[in-house]
Amino acid sequence: CGWPVTMAIALRKNDEIASLRAANKIVGATLELLASHTKPGITLKELDAIGEEFIRSQGAIPSFKGLYGFPSAVCTSVNEVIIHGIPTDYALKEGDIVGFDVGTKKGGYFGDAAISVGVGKISHEDEALIACSKDALYFAIDIIKDGMRFKELSYEIEQFIKSKGFVPLRGFCGHGIGKKPHEEPEIPNYLDGGNAKAGPKIKNGMVFCLEPMICQKEGTSKILANGWDVVSTDGLRGSHYEHTVAIINGRAEILSIA
Repeated sequence: CGWPVTMAIALRKNDEIASLRAANKIVGATLELLASHTKPGITLKELDAIGEEFIRSQGAIPSFKGLYGFPSAVCTSVNEVIIHGIPTDYALKEGDIVGFDVGTKKGGYFGDAAISVGVGKISHEDEALIACSKDALYFAIDIIKDGMRFKELSYEIEQFIKSKGFVPLRGFCGHGIGKKPHEEPEIPNYLDGGNAKAGPKIKNGMVFCLEPMICQKEGTSKILANGWDVVSTDGLRGSHYEHTVAIINGRAEILSIA
């Protein structure tokens, strides 16, 4: 649902998972750093530069830069932009919300995660919007078990999002990750097709990204004129959270924390 993928779902050995953890640990630290600098007056390009400099200082490269033609190190998605926002000279204002999505490559392996944060004091509505993507992500991580089908997971994520009064963004999804930034499987935040009991099962050794993308009224996605910024057709604010997880001993373990 949006990313080109060409291979079967890989089962990673322990040393590969260690390499993926190293790349993802840098992602987690970068997101913490970006969140700490998110204040009124700072520009998206300044935040992008902070992120890129830190990633390179850790011996990694920003994997989004140049990926499919994306021009920057960090996706900075403000207010109505839900994902893939290009950093500009826009200066953040009190009450804005901004999503940061960061990718790294280190030692031939990739890392990927995202957060949404408020700028200064934000509305209760925006707090709930951000909480929905974060809570949906951690809910999904908690319920994963060896043998569960990916479609079951997508169904559960969708039900959780709807239970909070929101809807998932359609046309974009979570994904496998490893020696490429996007691998199989595709993991939508909604059940695609009628049968949750069909399709591949989650197995030990799989590594993938879960990333709930939340809309308020309509889940239909639209790409803006710059060819990157993704919004909902409802024109309202959205939110996005993402972690890379590895299936270890039948459970999902988060790799993308500092």
